[in-house]
Amino acid sequence: MTVPPPDALRARPRTASGTRGRTGPGRGERAVERRLAFWLLLPTLVALGLIVAYPVTRAVVRSVFDDPIRGDPDFVGFANYAEALWGFERVEFWNAFANTVLFTVVTVTIETLLGLAMALVMHRAFRGRGIVRVAVLLPWALPTAVSAVMWGWMLQPDGVVNALLGTDIVWGGSEWPAKWSIIFAEVWKTSPFVALLILAGLQTIPPHLYEAAAIDGASAWKRFTSITLPLVKPALVVAVLFRTLDALRMYDLPQILTGGANNTDTLSMLVVQAATSELRQGYGGALSTITFLFVFLCAFLLIRTIGANVFAGFGGEGGARR
Repeated sequence: MTVPPPDALRARPRTASGTRGRTGPGRGERAVERRLAFWLLLPTLVALGLIVAYPVTRAVVRSVFDDPIRGDPDFVGFANYAEALWGFERVEFWNAFANTVLFTVVTVTIETLLGLAMALVMHRAFRGRGIVRVAVLLPWALPTAVSAVMWGWMLQPDGVVNALLGTDIVWGGSEWPAKWSIIFAEVWKTSPFVALLILAGLQTIPPHLYEAAAIDGASAWKRFTSITLPLVKPALVVAVLFRTLDALRMYDLPQILTGGANNTDTLSMLVVQAATSELRQGYGGALSTITFLFVFLCAFLLIRTIGANVFAGFGGEGGARR
């Protein structure tokens, strides 16, 4: 049997006159709620704007000046940007860019699938569920530095990972084993965060939808694809957005685990290296500005493509249909 879509299952009842009954707030009430939400968020938005505006502005201004050994810096326009993108440093920059994209795509994909599976398990009622939830969230609760050091020990040639796999791989000795070690550690660290967000979405699904589908004879897979997945999409999108933006700024875990060796640098690692270790403030400012614009563009595209489509039915007239 086919399962009616979630919107149909939760449609508003019709009144005696044949029109749909009003179960949600009116347009005026929604406008008041939006204004109240805006004023409540305004202090936080102003504070974040001030905190973010200063370092971003300083980095942009500094990026158009050179780095003299002594004396005042001279204005050089976009020379630092050209050096990063097309100049002598281009190989280092584009390698770090490719690594950042690789780590982001692979880790976010695995974390989303693994987090969804973990959330579905934790959502079920079983004996000891509270203990399982605490155990699952422990990796996310650990500081990233602690996780990186711990994985460094386990990935030693005589470590736990090689013992379990029955191999003698030198994980930090060549490019791809080093990259996979970063991916493994990142997935282990942040999958619980994705699971937590998805679990929150699962707990908002009304149980009567599953009961109605079961009465119609829908299989477990049909209930998952027709009810669970559509209704958990907002939480899923939030998890993907958060993790994508976080992974694009990845710094501490690869820095501690590999130090950038064997072509494992990320864009954030290049920024810190240029601005601190090499004392190239102008070039570091250009790198940080490029990284900021890249992350901003990714966030904008994600929100416009998947975010807007998912949340379109949760506001305005769509919100009245809930």
